[in-house]
Amino acid sequence: MRKIDVFGGVAVGVANGLFGGGGGMVAVPVLKAGGRSAREAHATAIAVILPVSACSAAVYLLFSRVPFAIFLPVALGVTAGGFAGAELLSRVRSSLITLLFAVLMLAAGVRMLF
Repeated sequence: MRKIDVFGGVAVGVANGLFGGGGGMVAVPVLKAGGRSAREAHATAIAVILPVSACSAAVYLLFSRVPFAIFLPVALGVTAGGFAGAELLSRVRSSLITLLFAVLMLAAGVRMLF
């Protein structure tokens, strides 16, 4: 077990819990910095976000911070989209994955500023 994996995992958990998602945006760069390939970093980020998101969702639902009527349809859509995205990951070149991820992060950053 490497320190970057443990500390990166803590950063991912904090980001996901604090922002209600987005841990993957932290996980991918951390994993790549640790020497993982783009495909491996994205696949690992997808896999680790499930338990982190489930934990965060349980807290939000337990303390009534999200109405169940909103949670359920969104959760179903996210689950379907997650499955489709995971299937696409195995079919897309690593360089394209990296480019798409960078564009997504840039767009999200610009959107947050304005």
